[in-house]
Amino acid sequence: MSKIPQKKIVSNLKFVYSGNGTLSVIFQNNDLLLGVVGEFNDNLRELEKITKTSISSRGNSILIKSNPKKNELVKNAIKFLAEQFIINGTIEKKDIISSVNKFMIDEKINNFGKNIEYIIKTPKKSVIPRSEKQKKYVRALKESEIIISTGPAGTGKTFLAVAVALTMLLDKKIERIILSRPAVEAGERLGFLPGDMREKVDPYLRPLYDSLYDLLDFEKIQKRIEIGDIEIAPLAFMRGRTLKNSFAILDEAQNATDTQIKMFLTRIGENSKIVVNGDPSQIDLPNKSLSGLNRSKGLLGHMKEISVVDFDHTDVVRHPLVSKIVKAYSDQSND
Repeated sequence: MSKIPQKKIVSNLKFVYSGNGTLSVIFQNNDLLLGVVGEFNDNLRELEKITKTSISSRGNSILIKSNPKKNELVKNAIKFLAEQFIINGTIEKKDIISSVNKFMIDEKINNFGKNIEYIIKTPKKSVIPRSEKQKKYVRALKESEIIISTGPAGTGKTFLAVAVALTMLLDKKIERIILSRPAVEAGERLGFLPGDMREKVDPYLRPLYDSLYDLLDFEKIQKRIEIGDIEIAPLAFMRGRTLKNSFAILDEAQNATDTQIKMFLTRIGENSKIVVNGDPSQIDLPNKSLSGLNRSKGLLGHMKEISVVDFDHTDVVRHPLVSKIVKAYSDQSND
């Protein structure tokens, strides 16, 4: 990861094509060049590895040498990374991976300005949807009252929902965020857990904390939790409540039964949103047929107030190997 103190940086790149198959990307701003190249050329090496091209830095230029199609691929990736650095002042490995995602290598990169409406600005970073499905999901999170999303790990279901919820809380559009999960063990018997109730359930809810800490400082998150602006609780704690002026997210919903999902959805109150996320391929219930996630999509997907978004392996924004693993398992299950 590369990070340079934020300044007023303008992306003003020039592209020069040479007869020997080399494309030069010329930078007018050295800070921007350093940000894109990364410390010890780490970002370029990662981009080179992912795209299987030859990329080097010379003076105020980045040189790309491959076939015309791959040259354009890397060119668009560099444009995306430059915009990412201007927005956040940093480039992370996941940004490099996303920069070559096939959904980003077309008009979405060439017309970056048209996508401003999808950017989620949080205190620590600006979150940018990486695929068309993620854009659809962000739009649904902002416009619909209930959102049901399914898909494999790494597609941003939880992270994007938490990001939208946090911005709504900070903008005072809602009064509270509720984050919930079924307390179901992932194929292991954890046995007796010591401590009070919060200490017992925290291991199940840790991924939700991780998303929050990635978007807002630890101390501020803790303060919000203490005063009740952010509540993190097992699904069982939702029964009997009505959630007003709230943004409620049920994560790992593939491990919730039909009755539990119905219970959670019917908690919705005035000026509230409810999000139900899950991966149907990772059901940890003793009887997988008890999962209510897919049934909720079938029963409710036709309602205009409810949006359904289905992700697949092409939307994975973690390490490229994650997408390949997800696809391999998916292909096997379809045989």
